[in-house]
Amino acid sequence: MPQEQIYVNKMELHTLQNSSRAFKRRRRVGRGVGSGLGKTCGRGVKGAGSRSGWKQRARYEGGQIPLYRKLPTRGFCNTRFQRRFDCINLDRIDQLFSDGAVVNVTSLYEVGFLKGDTYGVKVLANGELTKKVRLEVQALSKQAEQKLKAAGIEYSVVE
Repeated sequence: MPQEQIYVNKMELHTLQNSSRAFKRRRRVGRGVGSGLGKTCGRGVKGAGSRSGWKQRARYEGGQIPLYRKLPTRGFCNTRFQRRFDCINLDRIDQLFSDGAVVNVTSLYEVGFLKGDTYGVKVLANGELTKKVRLEVQALSKQAEQKLKAAGIEYSVVE
């Protein structure tokens, strides 16, 4: 039985091809009338676009009123007038306060948790509260309320 010849495709420099992207020639401008990009180099005649250093701003429409200014602004958004609470978790209260302490806005300022203006404090249920403290806050999450009831910790919701 004759042996089969195995053809091995050898990789050589002259067989290499760039398959990752198409080859794109560099645009050679200002090389005479016959090149098609001589004299004004494809920039046209006069105006800002023909000058060096010119960049087109996004949404700029050559001085006419741009589209985003022609369209009506519609509706009302209440986010400017929202009053958001500063949130604190149960485990953070456990770190900051000792037994018998009162947790309210002023005590949170004193321990350095709050800085600046606030519309109130909301207690969230992350972690466990082991210390017997009294909470006087503006809001509680449902899970935090359940945990506080289970632990027998006093709390009140103040306006």
